[in-house]
Parts: sequence; structure tokens; C-alpha cells
Amino acid sequence: MNKALVIVFVKNAKPGKVKTRLAKTIGNEKAVEIYQALLEITEKATENILADVSIHYSEFIDNSLWKGAHKTTQQGQDLGDRMKNAFENAFKQGYQRVVLIGSDLPSLTKELLNNALENLLKTEVVFGPAQDGGYYLVGLSKMHACIFENKPWSQTQLLEETLQELSEKNISVSKLETLNDIDTFEDLKPHQQLLKLLSSEK
Repeated sequence: MNKALVIVFVKNAKPGKVKTRLAKTIGNEKAVEIYQALLEITEKATENILADVSIHYSEFIDNSLWKGAHKTTQQGQDLGDRMKNAFENAFKQGYQRVVLIGSDLPSLTKELLNNALENLLKTEVVFGPAQDGGYYLVGLSKMHACIFENKPWSQTQLLEETLQELSEKNISVSKLETLNDIDTFEDLKPHQQLLKLLSSEK
């Protein structure tokens, strides 16, 4: 078996359930279209990478994307629980390097994912910092549950507080380039291919 795994957290694409902050500006239907485009970008980035791929859906398994990939549903009360459980299960299965990403990053590439996996040969933790103060990627070569416990999810100080705790525990960390995920209409503006979806009529 491959010793590396990429976990993708995916929300089931239902109006009112995905990109809710973006939907306040462009409406629920268009927000779903944008999210589906982001899913396709994520699927393309995970093709032919140097790892197994496991798709973790928020509610139910959808077979329209990631044909042939392992699929399951997320388990846990909040985001921290769900991520912690996903990592713990991966390590129990024998994986030695595990990277977890969301599915709303238009700049995601295969090279970035492979870079994250390479970093885990040198450090126990890798983060892909997001411009909003959180992170779009987290990877572990050893389980550190503290990363997912008692954290200010969706707050601007999330990564800063997490890095501080890891530093105090002398846990080695590396970082990828800072990127911006899509939460609001402002986040969309630099991405022409996504903006085109807003002007297209069905």
C-alpha cells in the first residue's frame, strides 16, 4: 500500500449548505455552481499524485466525481473532531504521511500537494496558510491531536494560535505558500474562470 494519503473534505453541494457567505452576494444557486467548479479543480489537482486519495463527504457519498477513489463520510461534532478522526483513522490504517485539504481552493495544484507530502519527510506537521488567518491544508507524519482540540475555528488567529502551541511543544512544522480560499465575493475577483460562471446563463 502507498504510505502517503491525501484526504479531501467535501461538502455535499446543496443550495444553502455550501459557500453561504458567498451566496449572500450571488445567491444560493450560483454559489453551488461556484462550489462545483471548485470541486472539479480539486479533483484535477489530486489526479496522479504520489499518494492514495480518500474523499470525506459532509453528509452522504456522491459518486459524480473522483471515480474509483475511496469515499466515506466525515465523523464528529465539529470541524476539529472531524479532522482529528480522519487523521487517526488514516494512521490506524498504516499511512505514514497524511495531508488533509478542503475543496474550495482555486489555486490548488498537484505540485502543491506533492510538495506538502515531501515536507512531511522533514517535519512532523505542514500547513498551507490561508490569507484569512486559517489554513487550507494540514499534514502530519505523526498524530498530534492538539492541533484539532480547543481551537478558534473560522477565526483570524487560528493558525497563529496553533503554531504557538506546536512551538511550545517543540513539534517541527513547515509551511507552504500562503493562498486564498473562496469564502466571499471579494475572494472570487482574482479568478476569472470562476467569475465567468456568474455571467453564464443556463
